Amino acid sequence: MARFILSTWTTNRSLHLAKSVELDAVRKDWPGQADTLLRVDGGMSANDWIMQRLADILGVAVDRSASAEVTALGAAWLAGHGAGIWPDQKGFAADWHRERQFTPSMDASERDALLKGWDSAIQCTLAFGK
Repeated sequence: MARFILSTWTTNRSLHLAKSVELDAVRKDWPGQADTLLRVDGGMSANDWIMQRLADILGVAVDRSASAEVTALGAAWLAGHGAGIWPDQKGFAADWHRERQFTPSMDASERDALLKGWDSAIQCTLAFGK
């Protein structure tokens, strides 16, 4: 299972669509990982609507951490692991706890239409900048 951690930091709709594009890129780089899970933390992760929308747009389960500030813990782990005083990644991940999981409920045709609209907006923006 592929697992990704996203620290949510912006509230606009483009986050969801941009993350979908990023997740597609990660999937291409990591073949055979169809069962994908996204782990989130940060202030915006407290918003149920945004987390459900993220799951719908990405088409993957989104797990919200029981701790809103896992990003700081991750940075501390990197430093501690580099110094040889914290456990390996598996040991660190064992301390992570899910508060809630959001599963995709959006129809695939609606998701595809939103992503096509996003792609069109990107192309218009790029053309405008020329």
